[in-house]
Amino acid sequence: MSTLLRQHAEQQFAEELHELKKNETNSVPENWEMSPQSVVTYLMGGKLKNGFEVSPKYIGNRRLMEIAVATLVTDRALLLYGLPGTAKSWVSEHIAAAISGNSTLIVQGTAGTGEEAIRYGWNYARLLAEGPSEGALVQTPIMKAMQEGKIGRIEELTRIGSDVQDTLITILSEKTLPIPELNKEVQAIRGFNIIATANNRDKGVNDLSSALKRRFNTVILPLPDTIDEEIDIVRRRVESFEKVMQLPAEKPALEEIRRVVTIFRELRQGATNDGKTKLKAPSGTLSTAEAISVVNNGLAMAGYFGDGQIHAEDLVSGILGAVVKDPVQDKVVWQEYMETVVKNRDGWKDIYRASRDMI
Repeated sequence: MSTLLRQHAEQQFAEELHELKKNETNSVPENWEMSPQSVVTYLMGGKLKNGFEVSPKYIGNRRLMEIAVATLVTDRALLLYGLPGTAKSWVSEHIAAAISGNSTLIVQGTAGTGEEAIRYGWNYARLLAEGPSEGALVQTPIMKAMQEGKIGRIEELTRIGSDVQDTLITILSEKTLPIPELNKEVQAIRGFNIIATANNRDKGVNDLSSALKRRFNTVILPLPDTIDEEIDIVRRRVESFEKVMQLPAEKPALEEIRRVVTIFRELRQGATNDGKTKLKAPSGTLSTAEAISVVNNGLAMAGYFGDGQIHAEDLVSGILGAVVKDPVQDKVVWQEYMETVVKNRDGWKDIYRASRDMI
């Protein structure tokens, strides 16, 4: 049997979820796998009464996770909002896994997502053969979530056209999905709710109508507050990736992760960490997710085309790919950063040389 490239959260962290349920002492809402308090412990990590260690899935403000989980006990849906790479999808998946034991009831929002992806569709061969019938109906993840009392997920809600978005209004307000062709309806059972994600780079593309906004509680996921917080996130995700991919490389030294995160944070905020040098910001977001990708790419380079130990030249290609999205404007930003910051920074000469050689 082949090994899965990526397991769902409920598969990867099955032991933690099992231990949390086994040690449950708080009241559990109907059709939830565990109490809201245990869901937050699963997200934030902690030690259980029996000494079992739960790993953190989200590193940041605990109160944000408490608000997000508490929302899902109410009649309002949850909208996770923020810059690309702020762990919106990651948090959405883990909340659904902890509450429902199933994170797979998901609709991916795109400009081409139609009503049938959210409400229901039809098997057209059967529809032509037997007309509108239960057998010809194609259930969507949202319909299944309603029937089973589970959490449905919608990724990139603001990428979906406004007219399609508004098909959610009846589902969220009435907890009902009418099927007029069959003269029936699907009524949601307890435990059902929706987690949607949206990134603020898409603001103005397909903004939510005021009627739909009222059905959501919005939790804004920020970029990590401190450099140490961001380094910890990158380290944990890289170690997880390395374990799955079985790369022939050593774990990256914390100092290499620190350098990547420092570069991203300084360019993102338009100034060096000490505030002494103003910098031009590139056109990309330089999110934590991209920093993880850069270190992962560096590990692959070191493992297959290097000596197994990650060096500056292994990282620079990934850093350039993340920073230089616009070959003219961003290249100037990067070169200025190299000459004014990196060149004069103690212990960073290897990054300067590797970048100069590559450019």
